[in-house]
Amino acid sequence: MTIEPVRDTKAMLRGMTPSLDAADYVFCTTEDEQLAMQAAPLSLGWFREAEGVSLILLAGDAQRLGFDTALIMRRITLTVFSSLEGVGLTAAVATALASHDISCNMVAAYHHDHVFVPTADAEEAMRVLLELQAAAG
Repeated sequence: MTIEPVRDTKAMLRGMTPSLDAADYVFCTTEDEQLAMQAAPLSLGWFREAEGVSLILLAGDAQRLGFDTALIMRRITLTVFSSLEGVGLTAAVATALASHDISCNMVAAYHHDHVFVPTADAEEAMRVLLELQAAAG
């Protein structure tokens, strides 16, 4: 059975069912290609930018590799299989969190969207996202 991605905004919000990961993550960057290649297999994700390679690493791995670990984040996965062509999920989530003064970094993968928030705000972010989901009802 093939599951079709959800494209409708309200349907994405109704089905997003946020799930909080227990791990701590750090967004890192380096211009050192050798360090980037050493860190890449450990990363949750990485992206090459003009300024260097950005990586999402477990906080312990980032610290061991010498990256700045001042901003520890938690990941909330929106478990709905959102379409890459879906419109509005990222905007709705970011707006809801911003209205509660919670910063977020959104990462869209093929099957799900992931919301990274500062660790201190993770529980409140979950509450906000569950309220958003319920309101889409």
